[in-house]
Order: sequence, then C-alpha cells, then structure tokens
Amino acid sequence: MDVIYSEDQKMIAQMIQAFGEKEILPYCRAWDEAQEFPRALFKKLGQLGLMGVLVPEQYGGAAFSYFEYVTAVTELAKMDGAIALSMAAHNSLCIGHILQFGNEQQKKKWLPKLASGEWVGAWALTEPNTGSDAANMKTIAQPKGDYWIINGSKNFITHGKSGNIVVVIVRTGKLGDSRGMTALVIEKGTPGFSAGKKQDKMGMRASETTELLFDNCKVPKENILGKVGKGFIQAMKVLEGGRISIAALSLGIAEGAFEAALKYAKKRHQFNQPIANFQAIAFKLADLATKIEAAKLLIFRTAEEKNKKREANIMISMAKYFASELAVEAANEAVQILGGYGYSKEFPVEKYYRDAKLCTIGEGTSEIQKMIIAKNILKK
Repeated sequence: MDVIYSEDQKMIAQMIQAFGEKEILPYCRAWDEAQEFPRALFKKLGQLGLMGVLVPEQYGGAAFSYFEYVTAVTELAKMDGAIALSMAAHNSLCIGHILQFGNEQQKKKWLPKLASGEWVGAWALTEPNTGSDAANMKTIAQPKGDYWIINGSKNFITHGKSGNIVVVIVRTGKLGDSRGMTALVIEKGTPGFSAGKKQDKMGMRASETTELLFDNCKVPKENILGKVGKGFIQAMKVLEGGRISIAALSLGIAEGAFEAALKYAKKRHQFNQPIANFQAIAFKLADLATKIEAAKLLIFRTAEEKNKKREANIMISMAKYFASELAVEAANEAVQILGGYGYSKEFPVEKYYRDAKLCTIGEGTSEIQKMIIAKNILKK
C-alpha cells in the first residue's frame, strides 16, 4: 500500500507543524526539565480538534479516521514525545473506552468535555504488583446499594493527578478471573479518590505519571461502562487502539531523531568534508531511512484495518513492536552520529533517546507483543 497522505492528513500535519513551532518547541526543554505537565497546551490542542480526533461530531469531536489520528500523533512526537504521549493516552485509552463501551447517556455526558480539551482523561489498569499480569489486580469494588465502593491503588497512570476523569478497571469477581473485572468512570473530586506519588521518570517527563489511590471511594453504579464482569475484555480491546498510538508515537520519535542526525551529519565537517560522506555514517542513515519507511507502511496498513473495522490484533502488535524498537534504535544511532554533542542537552537527540525507551514498555512490552504475534501465527 502506498503511503500517500490525504488532503486531511496533509492539513493536519501542516497545522501541527505550525502550531508546534510556536507553542511546543520553544518550551519543551523547560517542561522536560521541570517535569511540568502543560495543561493549558491541551486546551489549545482541543481547539484544533486534536483532543477528540476519532470522536463523532455529535459528541463534539473531529470525526476523523485512524489515518488522521496516527498522522497527528506522529507529527506531535517529532517535536515532543511527552506531548504526543499525553494526547494519545487521552484519545485512545480514556476516550476510546467510553466511545466503544459507554451508553448514549454516558457519551453525551463525558465526551464533549474530553473532545474539546476542557477535560483531560486518564485510564487506569496497571497496579504496583500487576503489570502484564492484569488479571490478578488487587483493586476491589464491592456493591453497596446504588454504588460501588472501591479500595486499592493503581500505578503508572498518565494524567493521574491532573486528569478530570479516569476510566478504572477494578476487580468485582474472583482473583485471576478474566470475567471478574469491571470498568467504571470516576470524576475528579469524588470522595475517597486521590492521586498519590508522581513518578520521577527518565523520559517523557512532561507527560504526568502518578499513582491513584482509592479509600472507600463511592462511585454510582450508573458510571459502569458496559456490563459488570466485562472490564478486562473491554480493556484488551481498548489497548489495541493504545498500541496503534504507541506505534505512531514511536514513528514520530524515530523520524525526529533521524532528521536531527541527518541535518547534523550534513553540516558537521571532519577531515575537510561533511561526516555524512563517510560510509560509517551514511550506512547508519540509510538503515534508519529504510526502517522508518517500513514502519510507516506497517502503521498505515494497521490504520486501514481499523478504519474498516476488521480484526487487526496481530497487525497492531507487529506495528507496535517494530516501531517501538525502531524508535530506540533511531535515537541511539542519532546520539552516536552526533558524538559528544549527542550527549549534550544543547541538541535534541538526547531527549529522543530518553523518551524512546518507554515505547517498548507502555501498552504492552515488546515481549508481550511477540507473545501475541507468536500465538497468532502458530494458531494458523
């Protein structure tokens, strides 16, 4: 499939590039240093339609397809992976869960505020002792009249402190039972619900990551998404969208690192010529350019499958695995090409280097993706 951007994709890419030159690039270093989540920026992204890319117009969204969505995430990631990560988590996880499994009343209540950027959304599955082993989560919800009473904690939650609303997966049945978990929505300010420790991270530092704490948190039963006991199954579906997001994020980081390295290699002179003339450098650039195009094809093929609502589990895992490992490779090679300057914060590649690693961990590690791929190909 030829990757030919549609007019909408071109428009979105150009819009984000112009916006980023003014609103992101001048500040991203300071945000990274201070670990500041730039909340005001996301209201501006909402005004551009980027906080509800896939949301239908009837709920205040931009009503674009996955082609436009992955384009938006990629373009943001070229400038700042942390901003792209927060935008993607908001769209694919929080909004994605409500959009797929919420009823009409719930969609009308929450989606317009999320799509406009007035609210920022979070999504909570991971716990301190259950990462990939989500079925053994310990956060428990017990019914009491018209409410669920929740006790426990979640960890590594994007927008855990600043988010206005969070979709939480809790255990309502037996430990280890994939049909013993339920998804529900909790709004900020709900008694018994609070943010805990903020993570001090290596990269993606402008994307806030915290604990969530539940101490007899009282949530109305009307906030349940779908049916009781379907939360884990829903979460696995939602993570498909999350993994496409991370693939697009990874592609943006890889492209950003590659472009920075290419620019430097053309300008940096050693032995009276640009270092790009040396085969050791030129071959690194050739390898990265080839793999970036391959990642792009895989991601857009995956987006096409999602647009057509076809089963794409194996393709999604392939895209996420390949692109995330490429992001790490591209950032590493970019640092190597810049040499000592690559290790300096005067140049952008050290940030790509720090940001890239999360891509191989978040939304299912590379090892989990390989398990999914292997399971599917062996099944055939």
